[in-house]
Amino acid sequence: MEMEDSLPLHLCHVQKFSIIINRSHAFLHCVAIALLIYYRVSFLFQEAETRAAPLLPWLLVFTGELVLSYMWVLSQAYRWRPVYRSVFPERLPKDDSKFPDIDVFICTADPKKEPTVEVMSTVLSAMALDYPPEKLHVYLSDDGVASVTLTGMKEAFKFARSWLPFCKKYGIKTICPKAYFSGSGDQDGDSGSPEFMEEKQKNKEKYDLFKERVLRATEKRHIEDQKAQISTGVHPPMIQVINEECDEATEEQIKMPLLVYVSREKRPSHPHHFKAGALNVLLRVSGVISNSPYILVLDCDMYCNDPTSARQAVCFHFDPKISPSLAFVQFPQIFHNLRKNDIYDSEIRSIFRICWQGLDGLQGPVLSGTNFYIKREALYGTSLQKGLDLIDLKNSFGQSNEFLKSLRTDHKPSIDYDSDISSSKFLQETRVLASCAYEENSKWGEEVGFMYYSLVEDYFTGFKRIHCNGWKSVYLDPPRPQFLGTSTTNLNDFLIQGTRWCSGLAQVLISKFNPLIYGLPRMSLLESMGYAELASFPIYFFPLWCLATIPQLCLLNGIPLYPEVSNPKFYIFLFIFLSALSKHLYEVLITGGSIRIWRNEQRIWMIKGVTSYFYGTLNAVMSTLGLAEAKFVPTNKADDSKQAKRYHMGIFDFQTSTVFLAPLVTLTILNILAFFWGLVRGISTGDWEKTFAQVLLSFYILIMGSAVIEGMIVRKDTGRIPPSVTGLSALFCVVFLFLGSIFLMY
Repeated sequence: MEMEDSLPLHLCHVQKFSIIINRSHAFLHCVAIALLIYYRVSFLFQEAETRAAPLLPWLLVFTGELVLSYMWVLSQAYRWRPVYRSVFPERLPKDDSKFPDIDVFICTADPKKEPTVEVMSTVLSAMALDYPPEKLHVYLSDDGVASVTLTGMKEAFKFARSWLPFCKKYGIKTICPKAYFSGSGDQDGDSGSPEFMEEKQKNKEKYDLFKERVLRATEKRHIEDQKAQISTGVHPPMIQVINEECDEATEEQIKMPLLVYVSREKRPSHPHHFKAGALNVLLRVSGVISNSPYILVLDCDMYCNDPTSARQAVCFHFDPKISPSLAFVQFPQIFHNLRKNDIYDSEIRSIFRICWQGLDGLQGPVLSGTNFYIKREALYGTSLQKGLDLIDLKNSFGQSNEFLKSLRTDHKPSIDYDSDISSSKFLQETRVLASCAYEENSKWGEEVGFMYYSLVEDYFTGFKRIHCNGWKSVYLDPPRPQFLGTSTTNLNDFLIQGTRWCSGLAQVLISKFNPLIYGLPRMSLLESMGYAELASFPIYFFPLWCLATIPQLCLLNGIPLYPEVSNPKFYIFLFIFLSALSKHLYEVLITGGSIRIWRNEQRIWMIKGVTSYFYGTLNAVMSTLGLAEAKFVPTNKADDSKQAKRYHMGIFDFQTSTVFLAPLVTLTILNILAFFWGLVRGISTGDWEKTFAQVLLSFYILIMGSAVIEGMIVRKDTGRIPPSVTGLSALFCVVFLFLGSIFLMY
């Protein structure tokens, strides 16, 4: 496609000032780490009689410091060459026929945790994108096979006949009806026009009627589904194109995007591979229906907040300089239900404000599960590049001749949506593609489509399928959020979600697909380091557990693990500690954060480190050994008013499993004992030098864990830490101290 007036469709801006700061800091911090390692190693060559501390605790702390240093080195990949991009969609050609078709994939699994009205809002926002409607096709995968979801799609299609023309006529930017009518969206359009106000009111009434019908169907169908004993574990495939006729004879015929409902077959004897399996079914079914060259993937709670995202992505895909090697355009995940004091760090600020911009300066950001426009060809792996014959293609892509036809980039299904779409032959073909047995004896999930190897299918697909095969990606973070979603706002869901992610990442780390082993021959060193840092994130549990227990145990027994304050080597540790904290604070501030956000991120990193990171790594190891099965639990998107109220007040909600609470409380009690014992000992003896670093460490942990202390001692509401958990954790602490005293003898 030729650019209008030969002007560029996009620009890449290198962040030169950030590069100078990052590389200067990296040099100084690296020197300090080298000095720390020299100090620790020199201890090993001392005579056993002259050592100030037993060898085992010293080695454990040193190992923890090495892990932290390893993670820091890997993280420098994000900071080596950060860039940001800008696009100019107004320079795209005015002729709609030159634009490529786009398929939109949305996945839902459980209408109880993912309310149907919320899911339909996402569907409606995707249908309302500023894109030629005949070139837009929206597919919804319903793994919950809920009749209310199908009913909701039919009602959404009816409402879309009014909503889409309204958005287009008045240039509405907030194209999600729920956000627009709730008042949270921009009141754009000709707000002073009586005609506009009248049409807005009509659409508001139709939207209220749409919601009422869906909610009524939710109650009614729930009873019917129970009577029919429909199970999400066993059901046949079901594909239906939503193509309702106009209810009103006088209603103007409007061009509408294609809307398709897909529920794949599920059988206990066949693994369904969670979200990756659902996306691969959509990839096949859409191949024989629309076969669009580009695909937008959205989570069911992540609605389109601006109509121009497709045109912005096209600016990259149609640049002849990068298009041949460009696999996908990634937009950030931004959440509308978070407050400025985000106590759980649900914003994931460091990923979308630092890491992805850094990788964008290399080979491109990691595939992030949602909010990306991806080239269909990139998902087919290397199978299409080998010149395979028909038998080889069937071995890779399955036995469907209709789907094999879609593998030709110039193939466009010749389907009349008003007649052919409901024919028994067509339905039979799509049902075969959505069946459990179709992927047998094929390479789906291995060399074709989204990858099945790990729970983090997005990360692994981006790594092995995309970047290891030479494709590139770009990251676009425009001033106006293109997509808005909901994130976890309670500790329980946050830790469960974190455990699931960490389990998938750790599974990659300990496999043959470790980015530093598998990735290095196939991509640049820095890109491999970026992937490796993400995969290694779960092992943060080891240094965090070590530094929260070993120095405290030694402090209680009068054993120093760090140099005395008067020793110049003490300032090596102090510099590294302050250097890491100040660099983190700097990055928070330059991305629009505050000191409070910095504290929240430090605190939640420590909480996740001793819970989610640990349990995720443990689950990955057990799964690899065949002792446990990987499980996927959808994050709850339904509102809980009490939990939401506490979150907006900045108060932790500790209504979660004892499995998560016990480690937090046990470590807090241990650090309280160590800190006050260190104070008493220092005051009584006047000797602060030997154990000052350990007292300081316990103090820092208690400052960051003040919310846990408050939940244990101060609070009396239902969101506090139950006294039974505190008592159990105190018992664990006593046992730990007893075993620790034996441990220090060696």
